[in-house]
Amino acid sequence: MRNTPKKQGIYYGWYVVAALFFASFLAIGSRQSFGVFVKTWEEDWGVSTAAISLAAAIGWLMNGLSQPLVGYLTDKYGGRPVLVISVAVMAVATIAVASVSNVFGLIVLYGFVISFASGGVSPATTGVVVARWFDRKRGTAMSILIAGGSVGGLIVVPFVSYVLIEYGWRTAWVIVGALAVGLGIPLLLLVVRSKPSDMGLHIDGEQPVISEDGETKISVRPVGPKFVAKWKDALGSKPIWQLSFGYFVCGITTASISVHFVRWAISEDISTGTAALAFGALSAINAVGVLVVGMLSDRLQRKNLLGAVYFVRALAFISLIVVPGDKAIWAFAVIGGMSWLATVPLTASLTADVYGVRNLGTLFGLANMSHQLGGAGAVLLFGWAFTKLGSYDIPFAVGAATLVVAGIVSLTIREKKHSVRYVQVPEGSAMDSYTDDSSSQGGT
Repeated sequence: MRNTPKKQGIYYGWYVVAALFFASFLAIGSRQSFGVFVKTWEEDWGVSTAAISLAAAIGWLMNGLSQPLVGYLTDKYGGRPVLVISVAVMAVATIAVASVSNVFGLIVLYGFVISFASGGVSPATTGVVVARWFDRKRGTAMSILIAGGSVGGLIVVPFVSYVLIEYGWRTAWVIVGALAVGLGIPLLLLVVRSKPSDMGLHIDGEQPVISEDGETKISVRPVGPKFVAKWKDALGSKPIWQLSFGYFVCGITTASISVHFVRWAISEDISTGTAALAFGALSAINAVGVLVVGMLSDRLQRKNLLGAVYFVRALAFISLIVVPGDKAIWAFAVIGGMSWLATVPLTASLTADVYGVRNLGTLFGLANMSHQLGGAGAVLLFGWAFTKLGSYDIPFAVGAATLVVAGIVSLTIREKKHSVRYVQVPEGSAMDSYTDDSSSQGGT
């Protein structure tokens, strides 16, 4: 006879997801609000859009360079310490931005310090933590996590816009930093744990089976054909490059909008408040869209959904060119909202499905680096193009074209051949006898 204890209460992994949801809410929401300040800084400091874009581009570059490092540290030491230290540095530097009086100070604090530290509150850490708590509902859990960023855009961007208008930009930065200190850090310390075994639990909340001789057993996780014991081994296979290319394009399109959307709206005689409200609407729609995509991804091939997301976002960029400005801003909010952050849970989950979670921080960190490098280049070039041409039409057209290519590349991923969801192999036959020891080792 066997005695199989029943699960009781809510699986603790969902509390971890909730805490990381709030961390993403603050981190992504504050980064997406950068564009709200562009016009104000231009006027206060007497600089061009291109100059402010340089600070933002350096920020995206530094954030990208930090991704493999924080991913590696997460693999080695666990996500919790990386998250806490990163939020603490971000919070202090964010408050310090209020004392900046020129674009050079902005480059130092935002471009280097905040942006590098924010890599530790990215999916390279948060997504890895979630992947180690969940397997069967990984797509759903990932989508809830990423929805935190959408809700951050929904609430933080309009809120920061309001504070900017009523009290000034310096007050806005102090408030955002204070929220991270007062709420973000305590929540991470009290709730988040790097992996289930830190609390004597197992992935998905599985309960051990106790045989009649008293021996405790836990089910063995399946191994995929491309699971790797060393992250470098993954670089010799196609999926990591296909995913990274798509994510590079994702960075081009999300970074350019987060920095230049409000500036584009002002060029179309649309107020800062209206533009922030439209971005909030985009984020609200995306919060729902990313949850739907996440749940569907636990049932359908993730690569097909990923390709569809890129195609939908391409339509959103086209709408900014062909639709009159006062209508385009809302068309973009609706169409873009269906796809905005949905790439993140799909890319992270697919990376885990193909290569396992042992080195997920490093591998997804590399994909995130490609995302931020694409973003850095786009932010700089979009700003340069607007300064020279007085219009964003050509950059938006380039963005749409790259999204179409990213969609095609995503569809070519052979998920049914490489993903553990469709192909399992006997443990020991995968690369270098991979073992998914996420429940027993420090960072894995």
